[in-house]
Amino acid sequence: MLTEVERRRNTRVAVVCAIAFFGMVGAAFAAVPLYKAFCQATGFDGNPRRVSTAAGEVLGQTVTVRFDANVNGLPWTFTAEQASQQVRIGETKLAFFKVTNHAATPITARAVYNVTPETAGAYFNKLQCFCFSDQTIAAGATVEMPVLYFIDPGYAKDIDTKGEPQVTLSYTFFPSVKAAKSEAAKKG
Repeated sequence: MLTEVERRRNTRVAVVCAIAFFGMVGAAFAAVPLYKAFCQATGFDGNPRRVSTAAGEVLGQTVTVRFDANVNGLPWTFTAEQASQQVRIGETKLAFFKVTNHAATPITARAVYNVTPETAGAYFNKLQCFCFSDQTIAAGATVEMPVLYFIDPGYAKDIDTKGEPQVTLSYTFFPSVKAAKSEAAKKG
């Protein structure tokens, strides 16, 4: 038989284990959105930063920005209208991409982006981008989508990036998870 002290101790251990278990489950669910927010805020792991104002300083040093456009699981054609651009560090530039929906119905998708080399992600800033929200393209429609960006002057001073003459901005369109859930809710 357990004494009162042993019962209290066992109850305490069970409560601590339950709190630890639910804390770990909560942390597991929160990890992905928190990591994504961290990467977008800091430019970590090649993720460009979203900003609201352009750089104040434009340097003489230029960088070649290459553009890459891909689709995954969509009947779309997605291309960059320019293969690359020469951009002075700190200069605001506008690039255009074109997407065509070859399906017989409208499709909603989201563009996921990345910058290589990864160290450049912290300095690649977007003022305006189609990747900030889902894009719905009508059946058979072709849409031109702009990206307004600049490379922060800190790029020229960072020991990991200052000699790097080229940056690649890559996009991949995926079917929208939110749109798929919304369609399923309407049907079910």
